[in-house]
Formats: sequence, structure tokens, C-alpha cells
Amino acid sequence: MAGRLYIPSLDTARLLPDLRQEAPLLTAPNLSPRRPLSHIRLVESDVCLGRAFWGLTPDWLGVLDHAPHCARAESLETRPMFRDAFAARRCLVPVGGVYVWRAQLRFKQPFLITRVDRSPMLLAGLWCRYHTSPTEHTDSMALITVATQEPLASLSDRLPALIAAEDAMRWLDPRTSLEAAQSLLHPASRELLGAFPVSRRVNDPANQDPACAHPTGPMLRWNEQER
Repeated sequence: MAGRLYIPSLDTARLLPDLRQEAPLLTAPNLSPRRPLSHIRLVESDVCLGRAFWGLTPDWLGVLDHAPHCARAESLETRPMFRDAFAARRCLVPVGGVYVWRAQLRFKQPFLITRVDRSPMLLAGLWCRYHTSPTEHTDSMALITVATQEPLASLSDRLPALIAAEDAMRWLDPRTSLEAAQSLLHPASRELLGAFPVSRRVNDPANQDPACAHPTGPMLRWNEQER
């Protein structure tokens, strides 16, 4: 599950050279759900960086607290909450990492999962639009999660699906078949990701200082000796 995100300043233009920024990237050392975040989607034929509320809110949703911030990849085509958005409104969320918590004897230790080379990650998501008036609207989104491979499965059984930069257009394009889009939703390769423990300051979403993401121990990662 993805309960918190680490979003530092990212060179999104380098990641996706044709990206058009409708609004600057929203950064946050410790972003929790039910907050605005930046996401990438197709607007006509342009790849655009805009903003959305993290928690999918279709127009029929009666209680905002019920807005899901994550969707399981296995149920995208069957659950009414996600089915239409998966078919036509896919998006990407650029981040630096994802926080998870591992249960210890007396407390839960937070870890930050990142790329081993610390380059940006593009997380798969869905978005929808809720019209508050004939001329005004609010956009919202949810991340898509997949099962986690070892050794990171010891930290969390599910993580957001990562989309490679070279697959971004295939994922965003509504003309991409559902079968092809679903094929992009798989666990990241074991060599790609690592995780390191961070301060328990991240447990409180009110803490938004950079120290939330500073390593407090060595990186846990897959290596040749673990094969």
C-alpha cells in the first residue's frame, strides 16, 4: 500500500522531454492522501503536468472519506469505481520515493523505497473529473498497486506500479488496449528498487521537513549474494 509519498524537486522535463507544465510540480517531503499532488496526463495530444486531489472522487461518491487513494491492479476492469477511468483516464505521478512501515517489536519502522540510482519514479494512476458547476471542476486520482517482490515484500505486500519513461505514452494514451495497459502493471525488477530506514518523524504527516527522507541506516536491496 502507498500511504505516503516523497516528492522532491524533480527534473520532469528531462524525464519526459515533451512534457507541458500547466502548473509547477508540487513538492513534499511527506505527502499523505487527501492532499493535492501533481500528475501527468494526456490533454488532447499533449503530455501535461497538472494537479489533482489524491483520492478518487467520481461524481456519485457521497462521502469524501470513502475516496480511495489506491486501486488494486487486479480489479481495475471489474470494479465500477475504477473501470471507466482505467479505460480512458490513466495518469502518472512523478515521485522520488514511497514510504512504507515494517512492524518491529515495539514500534513500526518507516522505510523509504526509491530507485537504487535515486532517479525519479513514475507511478501508475487513474484520474477522474467532478464538475462542481457547468464551468468549474475538480480532478482527483488514485495510484495503482501491484504485489511486491522480495526482498521488499518484507516491508509491504503491495506497492504502486512503476511505469518506465519509454512506456509513458502507451500508458497515457486511451487508444492503448486494456490488455496492453494491464501488461504494463507488474512489480518492478528486483534490481531496480531499494529501501532504507528513515526517521520516525515521517509517522506524523504534519512533519514536512527534508529530514523525513534522510537515511538512518543502509539500503536494503536485491544483490547477487541474495540469489
